[in-house]
Amino acid sequence: MKNKSLIITALFIVIGMSSCVAPKKYKELEAREKACSEELAKFKKSSSDFESLSKDLQNKYSLASKDVSKLKQDTSSTGNAMRLLQRDYEQLMSQHESLENSFNKMKNLSAKETSELQIELENTNKELQRKADALLKLDEELKAKQKLLVEREKRVNELEEAIRKKDAGIQLLKAKVANALRGFENKGLTVVQKNGKIYVSLEAKLLFKSGSTFVEPEGRDALIQLGQVLESEKDLEIVVEGHTDTDKLSSPNSPKNNWELSVLRATSVVEILLANSTMSPIQVMAAGRGEFHPVDVNDKAKNRRIEVIISPNLNELFEIISND
Repeated sequence: MKNKSLIITALFIVIGMSSCVAPKKYKELEAREKACSEELAKFKKSSSDFESLSKDLQNKYSLASKDVSKLKQDTSSTGNAMRLLQRDYEQLMSQHESLENSFNKMKNLSAKETSELQIELENTNKELQRKADALLKLDEELKAKQKLLVEREKRVNELEEAIRKKDAGIQLLKAKVANALRGFENKGLTVVQKNGKIYVSLEAKLLFKSGSTFVEPEGRDALIQLGQVLESEKDLEIVVEGHTDTDKLSSPNSPKNNWELSVLRATSVVEILLANSTMSPIQVMAAGRGEFHPVDVNDKAKNRRIEVIISPNLNELFEIISND
């Protein structure tokens, strides 16, 4: 009963303190919430564009690889056809020489026999010319396909190299981030790499007291170290997402619900990252997802978190695809 009385007394103190929030401060918070909502809309569009670009890249890479394989098969088939035609051509040349020799030997034969031989020789010449024309056409086609094959292989190599560099860069950055934050691993912080991005997840217990948007000293130290690692990476998109559990907020003042709490916490994290590093504000977005993206429906503590999502710049890959 004594504990219950203490809890009730604490609740009255919190409610009394919350009701003292100045109207001006509340309006500022509403303006920040609106700005965050607009930033979230921009991020969703940017995220959708990057995901579409990534899918387009994979489709382009798959099609280019299939095209190269088909071109190799076509080139091999054309080469075989060319060799067969070359053999026929040489056989016809041999027949032509044989007929000419026969014709020269039989000049003294009758006019009828001479005429027949002449017709046969002309037909052979026509067939020989047809074969020569076909051989020339196949040779030109083979050269064109070989040129196209070289170009496609170059494009595929460019895509492979760009993807390799992107993946290697993300892996290296993930290692740097994990190493810088190693001291917080057992305090509710994790670093994982998935879908070509780095996810730094910080549980709320490391950053905030219950219902608060003020970052505690230990969480602040972790964010400062993270900002110092990221400040040298100028080609990154960084999104800070706030997440809450499903417990409803009952205060009429700010934050008045989980949406607002998640946005304000994300904004507090962004302010610390920017204030303690040379990161460009252009790279960073703050977003709130409220209670609607839980990582474990049975563990509220894990759902109360901040996720810093680090994405690579895909402009180089986009240029390669655009030039296809």
